[in-house]
Amino acid sequence: MRIDIISAVPELMHSAFGHSILKRAIANGLVEVNLINLRDYAVGNKKQIDDYAFGGGAGMVLMIEPIAACINRLKAERHYDEVIYMSPDGELLNQKICNQLSLLQNIIILCGHYKGVDERIRQHFITREISIGDYVLSGGELAAAVVSDAVIRLLPGVLNDETSALSDSFQDNLLAPPVFTRPAEFSGWEVPKILLSGHSANIEKWRHEQSLERTRQRRPDLLK
Repeated sequence: MRIDIISAVPELMHSAFGHSILKRAIANGLVEVNLINLRDYAVGNKKQIDDYAFGGGAGMVLMIEPIAACINRLKAERHYDEVIYMSPDGELLNQKICNQLSLLQNIIILCGHYKGVDERIRQHFITREISIGDYVLSGGELAAAVVSDAVIRLLPGVLNDETSALSDSFQDNLLAPPVFTRPAEFSGWEVPKILLSGHSANIEKWRHEQSLERTRQRRPDLLK
């Protein structure tokens, strides 16, 4: 899989891809992540990537020319399954969307900044808009890192135990059950005996029941 992320400040994402699971996935060739600096496509003598909004108002807008030039260059080199714009008014990210994206080969993620991007980019280049929540960030970089993390961990070979992702919260519209590790007793607090029984079928039944109960208590909307 290849993920090309277009950003006015790509430095914000260096840490996200330089550690832990994502770093190993990239090093092992399971995914290719390219952080593309939009300023490399700046226009005019002043090397602009943003300008004032027509009609007035506070804040700057990312210009159409640098973004179009960047996307067109990338698309001239390969086919992209999706060109995603991180936007607070996009569809709300969930596990189903992450599962869908993990099956693709090449995607572009465009990070907004300032007051956003020229609307013509959204009309003519973007194939999907995604939000990570009903709030506004300074830019789309952190949101792009969230999407990338959620997708990359689903790719075959990324996790040491590939069944791990299948038991994550939301995979079956349920929250994950509680988990415990050693020691089995601490300060009088004991691990549920069923988890120490070695009876796989009973353990799986218990975990499913716990998932259902936790979902009923914390996210009943998922059960609808």
